[in-house]
Amino acid sequence: MIDLKSRLKGGILGLCAGDALGVPVEFNSRLNLIEKPVVDMIGYGTHRQPPGTWSDDSSMTFCTMDSLCRGYNLNDMAHNFLKWRTESFWTPFGIVFDIGISTNNAILKFKNSKNPKTAGNDDEKSNGNGSLMRILPLAFYLKDESIEKRFEIISEVSSITHAHIRSSMACFIYVELARLLIIGTDKFTAYTEAINSANVFFKSSDIELDEIKNFSRILDGEIQTLDENRISSSGYVIDSLEASIWSLLTTASYHDAVLKSVNLGGDTDTTGAITGGLAGIHYGFDSISPNWIKKLARIKDILHLIEKFYTHISN
Repeated sequence: MIDLKSRLKGGILGLCAGDALGVPVEFNSRLNLIEKPVVDMIGYGTHRQPPGTWSDDSSMTFCTMDSLCRGYNLNDMAHNFLKWRTESFWTPFGIVFDIGISTNNAILKFKNSKNPKTAGNDDEKSNGNGSLMRILPLAFYLKDESIEKRFEIISEVSSITHAHIRSSMACFIYVELARLLIIGTDKFTAYTEAINSANVFFKSSDIELDEIKNFSRILDGEIQTLDENRISSSGYVIDSLEASIWSLLTTASYHDAVLKSVNLGGDTDTTGAITGGLAGIHYGFDSISPNWIKKLARIKDILHLIEKFYTHISN
């Protein structure tokens, strides 16, 4: 029998721990991390924050969960993001020390327009990983919905900050994979089934073929066979999605998956977070180092939110 609560705790705390592992070395090159790899949860570094500090990835994930506890309401969710940006809601220590340009612009646009559906930019250059990093709660919230409804809601939630179809597609593939991991599907089988489902859905929708081709390395089902030097870890949404799936499929534990993803360098906190979410679901809460869990800022508040969210999705 699948323990949904363990999967949920594993996914959310796995995301948060992966984020915290990456925060001190964000923007470090892969070469630097080969010479001095991250092997444990440390502090300071890039953002001068203590060990266990998580960034915007976790903050916006928690804002998403908090909103979903009241039901799906796009306006409420966008207000949570605004509250985080302007009032430090769901920050580790009362300050926002890291925020993407597209995300910042979208939140401020929402502040003025009050319309979450038009806040995010829909141009091709606005395809950073700012919606992918916070989308994981929808894998739990939408687990019993139809594929059409899943794509519709995922696209709406992505579009609060990132409204281009490419970002929605990346979020959809990620959620499809996470949904299968939640029900206990083997990670390789989950990957195959997720991309098969995505391939069929994309081709039956009004999505341009060129957009689908952008995901060919994932949708071809061979991402795990690529050498590390062919995996990028930039802030581009497809790079982040590829790196997270690759890190999950080329390792055998939560510990190894998140450290492998962080040590790719670049956008380390986000790559660590989105990898950690998948790995935490797959291997379960107990797979995450207790020392890492203890170090996480506001751990009691996070556990309380997880309990609240679990109660809501169970009902």
